[in-house]
Amino acid sequence: MPVPLFPLPNVVLFPGQVLPLYVFERRYRELLARVQASGEPFGIVRIVQPRDTSPLPLHDRVAGVGTLAHLLRAETHEDGTSSIQVAGGERFRVQAFDLTHAYLSADVTLWPLHPAPLDRPAEEAAARRLLSDLLRLRPADAPALREAAPQDPLLIASFAAALLPLDAGQREQALEAPTVLERLETLLGFLPGEARVLH
Repeated sequence: MPVPLFPLPNVVLFPGQVLPLYVFERRYRELLARVQASGEPFGIVRIVQPRDTSPLPLHDRVAGVGTLAHLLRAETHEDGTSSIQVAGGERFRVQAFDLTHAYLSADVTLWPLHPAPLDRPAEEAAARRLLSDLLRLRPADAPALREAAPQDPLLIASFAAALLPLDAGQREQALEAPTVLERLETLLGFLPGEARVLH
């Protein structure tokens, strides 16, 4: 499956997350034009090594795992830049990079989470713990977060991953978890000690 890529430093997109982006580089304006014309998603991948710390080409400095980004809206400004909003979709693995465009592109394989219907009660319990600990960690925001929090364990994992004080490597580790339960447990394991209580 060929997908245009939008590499970003320190950003890991999760399913269901809404992400605002500002498109200003000419190559990414070209990517946006392609996506708007075709309706296809593009991929968000993390830049693992910044350009100023590595002589490697871009495709050797990005993660091999990413998330499809579905365009929700785009506003083009007079100077040709655009403010866009995307929603995270399916996780994927990069199979091979395509360097024939101005922007980075890749052949990818979708990488769905393993279905584990028997895990559902444990998922729901872990999701409740994660949400509870997130609220404890951010008491000033607790009412707004409680109101905004989704119900589904997968989406609670995405919600918490965006709000917890994690580094990009930890977020990527959570994204790579094979099941929803393991993603929730990975995020719980990253919680700072003061947020954890006995459940």
